[in-house]
Formats: sequence, structure tokens, C-alpha cells
Amino acid sequence: MNPFEKIFNFQIISRLEEAGSLALTSQERSWLKTMLGHPAAAEAFSTETLRKLNSLLEPEASIEVGETIIEKARSKERQVYHPLLRPLRRIIMENQGIQITYAIKHGGERTDPSGFPHKLEYNMYKREWYLQWYSTRQRSLMSTKLRNIVSAEPAPIPAHRIEGLKTRVARLLDGLRESGCIQVIPVYNAELSRILSTFSCFDKSVAFDEATGIYHITVHYMRDDSEFLLSRIRFLGLRVKITQGEQLKQRMLKSAEMAVGRYGEMEK
Repeated sequence: MNPFEKIFNFQIISRLEEAGSLALTSQERSWLKTMLGHPAAAEAFSTETLRKLNSLLEPEASIEVGETIIEKARSKERQVYHPLLRPLRRIIMENQGIQITYAIKHGGERTDPSGFPHKLEYNMYKREWYLQWYSTRQRSLMSTKLRNIVSAEPAPIPAHRIEGLKTRVARLLDGLRESGCIQVIPVYNAELSRILSTFSCFDKSVAFDEATGIYHITVHYMRDDSEFLLSRIRFLGLRVKITQGEQLKQRMLKSAEMAVGRYGEMEK
């Protein structure tokens, strides 16, 4: 595939995202059918949803990996699916409050009888599920690991308060959002699709300067995700450089100085 085809494919994908459409390849459908055979699928989906997915994917061929992949030693795996995901998602969709009991850092438990859940998110860097919620008692935005939640029950909130709570949460989140601009080194323009896929879990926009032939990727992220974003940038190596975002630039400079300090001088 030549660079022009890659750019054209990116434009198609962008248009589909803007229209709220999703294009699935036959390989992706086969992979999904295979994953639905995993024991965790019964917990991740309701019975009706699982039945409908299996019905839609019935004509597809599953990927038989049992005889072709041999698994050797690996690090301890954390559970990707958590039993609280479905009930918490239901509470959020119904605009309900929440009474939550969670384990605290130095032992013991704490109960907050009046919280408002905002969203569930998976931290790619820490490989943990989090519940983001607003504590009306502490008047602050909280982020709690699902594995630390002891119990979470729906709690009614008067309808006239819901919009006010959503506005307050949005205002607090705006204070945590940051952005940075990443330049693609022109000699690597042909790898634009790969570079963009590296930042696929971030909200981003791409601009192209025809005069210089340079792509600029503006990435929007939450402050807590900065280390994961930096790990993605390090993965791309010489292909990119940070041009805007002082915090990102200073953090990258510090890690580079530490690397040079350790490996820069050869032992005599």
C-alpha cells in the first residue's frame, strides 16, 4: 500500500467516525465470534445481547487458535472484565445517584451515601477499571478502582438536581483536560497510519501543512493519562517529536537525561 492510499483510508475512517458509523472487516467479525466463546463473555453481556451477537455472527468462521498457539510463561493477568461493570453502567445510563462503599489506601472502608457516577473508564497504562464519580459530600471528583469497590447501590436523586451535577462534573473535568501537539518527522510520513493507531485511545485531530509537508497531531488527554501518552510517544521513537505541551516536553526531557546518564558514557 502506498502512502497516498494510507492517507485516503484515514480520511474514510474519519468520515465514518463523524457519521457515527463503524465498519467491521471479516477478520474482526471472526475474532469477535471467537472471543464470544470465552467464559467471560457470559458475564460481560446480558443473555439477550449474547444471543443476538451469536445469531448475527453465525455465518462467520471462528478463529481456531487452540492448536496453533502455545502459551508459555507470562506475567500475572488482571481481570479485564469486572462484575460491577454492568450494574454501574446501568446506574449511569439511568441518571441515578449512587451509594458507594470502597476500600481506602491504609486499610478499612469508607461509605459515601450520596454520589453521582459520571463514567467508567479503563486506564491502559495501569490496566485497571475505574469509576469516575462526583462526591456531593466532599464536593470533589473521585476516581475509584473497581477492584476497591466493596458495594455500589443506586440512590435516587431529585430530577431538578441532575443537570446541575452534570454541569459541575463537566466544569471539574475541563480543569483536568490537557493537550499536546506531536509532529510527525516528514521522512516517516509514509507510516502515518501506524503512528495514528498508536494514539487511537486518545481524542485527537490531524493537520497537514502543504508548504512544509509536515503532519501535526493534536492529542487531548486527561492529566492522569500523561504517563501512558508518553509511553506511546517513546514507542514511536524518532518518528515523532513533541512541539507543544510544556509538561510533556519537560517529562520527556527528564527521562531522556536519565537514560543518557545511565547509558551515555561507555565504561573504561
